[in-house]
Amino acid sequence: MSHKTFGPKGWTPERLGSLRGKTYVITGGNAGAGFQASRILLSKGAKVVMLNRSTEKSTAAVNELKEEFGPNTDVCFVRMDLSELASVRAAADEVLATIPRIDALICNAAIAQVPKQKLTIDGFESQLGTNHYGHFVLCGMLFDRIQEVPGRIVVVASLGYNMGIKTIQFNDMNWDKNYSANPVYSQSKLAQIMFAYELQDRVKAAGKNVDVYVCHPGSSATSLISTSGGLMTRLAWWLMTKSPMVQTAEKGAYPEVMCATESGLEQRALYGPTGRMEFVGPVGNGTLHPHAHDKTVMSKLWDVSERATGFSWSF
Repeated sequence: MSHKTFGPKGWTPERLGSLRGKTYVITGGNAGAGFQASRILLSKGAKVVMLNRSTEKSTAAVNELKEEFGPNTDVCFVRMDLSELASVRAAADEVLATIPRIDALICNAAIAQVPKQKLTIDGFESQLGTNHYGHFVLCGMLFDRIQEVPGRIVVVASLGYNMGIKTIQFNDMNWDKNYSANPVYSQSKLAQIMFAYELQDRVKAAGKNVDVYVCHPGSSATSLISTSGGLMTRLAWWLMTKSPMVQTAEKGAYPEVMCATESGLEQRALYGPTGRMEFVGPVGNGTLHPHAHDKTVMSKLWDVSERATGFSWSF
């Protein structure tokens, strides 16, 4: 399916009908593309549950959304720090106790371009620990609830997956020897993509009924770089946001909303902008490089992830 399927403007929220009765769980829903995705879903009558690290920012986001759509807007948040597996487990338990259905889990939150090596509380390199391991456990804990609908899992990746080494550095997952902000960010996004495609294979083999989609926001004006990148990265990004090579956070949200709602999408695909360098432009089916679904590496990464996190998927 190319953007031509959706006409010359690609996929836009105009394609959405009513989403009443549907529930979407989204990580990092209080800022950037995640906030805009939440807005779009709420505007169509859906319920949105945000999983966010900051209570203060989440409260402000919920208040802003209720101001825009009315006091009865069904939006709430559960505090969760993706970089701490105990926090992920506690948040997942709370969701399971309070949210009876999940039509889609949108794995949107991420950190990027962390200038110096940092380890999470669990001892993982921070970008891999947050972007991949945190979501790996969250998806596993919520999978059965998603399967009941049956719903879908949306992994929000990045074109960065194609900018570092084209495989997983299994012999030094924390990059103790050769840490560098960009290649390590690329590695974390490649891990997320590989997790999604391996999950597709395992879901199919187990006869389960959850669709898994992968998308990226292109080059969008969100707070991602400005919150975790180094000074020079932030400056370069700020300059780039003034150019036509960067689109709004709202447009950056289109691919994840599409993957959470649109029927007839291919699973072994990477959805996002299809214009210049796939940074901007109409949303559709973009370029997926073969190393992103190298079966040997994907299945090894799954085993490594289960061991590292102490979480075993039940199928």
